[in-house]
Amino acid sequence: MSHRPHSSMFNRNRFKLGLFSPNCSGGMAATTVPERWDASWDNNLALARMAEAGGIEFLLPIARWTGYGGETDFQGQSLETITWCAGLLAATTRITVFATAHTAFTHPLVAAKQFATIDAIGGGRFGLNIVCGWNQPEYDMFGLDLPEEHDARYRYGQCWWDLIRRAWDADEPFDWQDEFFTVRHAVCSPKPYGRTLPPLMNAGSSEQGRDFAARNCDALFTVMVDLASGAETVRQWQAIAAERYQRALEVFTTTYVVCRPTRREAEDYHHYYAVERADLAAADRLMTLMGMHAHSFPREQIEALRTNFAAGHGVYPLVGDPDDVAAGLAAIADAGFGGATVAFVNYLDELPYFLAEVVPRLEARGLRLPAGAA
Repeated sequence: MSHRPHSSMFNRNRFKLGLFSPNCSGGMAATTVPERWDASWDNNLALARMAEAGGIEFLLPIARWTGYGGETDFQGQSLETITWCAGLLAATTRITVFATAHTAFTHPLVAAKQFATIDAIGGGRFGLNIVCGWNQPEYDMFGLDLPEEHDARYRYGQCWWDLIRRAWDADEPFDWQDEFFTVRHAVCSPKPYGRTLPPLMNAGSSEQGRDFAARNCDALFTVMVDLASGAETVRQWQAIAAERYQRALEVFTTTYVVCRPTRREAEDYHHYYAVERADLAAADRLMTLMGMHAHSFPREQIEALRTNFAAGHGVYPLVGDPDDVAAGLAAIADAGFGGATVAFVNYLDELPYFLAEVVPRLEARGLRLPAGAA
């Protein structure tokens, strides 16, 4: 089964852009400001259409089943990502929409049929982000044990994905048995769009997560703490993908953006929402869980990133005027990343300024083509 060159994820833009976590209340910002993101369906639909018109390549949700508490119950209200993806694909025409799937919560044969159906709805614009699990309270909700051994989560994820691939490839009923799954006379119809694979991403920062991406995915989606270590991550894992698995691998990272006409305005707003009005109880809960289970950040750096966790889930900050933000994204591209997601305190309010002021600066730097030309 081949990949699909027509997808926006494989267009001519050197540096791809996506929006991350608009399906979750608060988006990426654990803040109490009144303008914080309301993840309603109407807002998500309007945002998807705005992003598509602006040439943004993709939308990427966080699969969240329970919030982080605090005054706002950060991410406590969220739109389920597979049905969210289907709805947005039906309402758009060009943008790629990812579903984020927790391998432990959906049987692979159910997932295979869901994903192929969604792919038909979107005419081949479906993307899949695989998450092999880290959030203990969510496992508790489902009555499941979170394996303490990180390797076990990824062994399960590999079997999950292998069975989906087998179901998509098979034209006749088949039997299957591995470490985790036994199926008899399994079938999957329909197949993915044009019998091609959707763009595949794995969100991982651990050794095991990055190896899973190198083995299976088009893109590794990983947290970047600083440019130097980010550039080394790109170099290392692209080399491993080529040498160990004979595959090409893009590496994407994630940012949060505060962009205003002046740097001072941006810095003042950042301090206002992420320090003065931070939902610290929610941010601390997030930090604790990620430090214990996710392996996304070095444990010794978690506390130092406390403001970033309130401001944007701990990811790389881009705070300043349009020149600052464009320069920051260009530096990420120069570090070797193939793209980045952005997030805002309020996506609908802030994306228009980003599209009008930052994206043209990226075009001037040769990182992107004008919308519709890529």
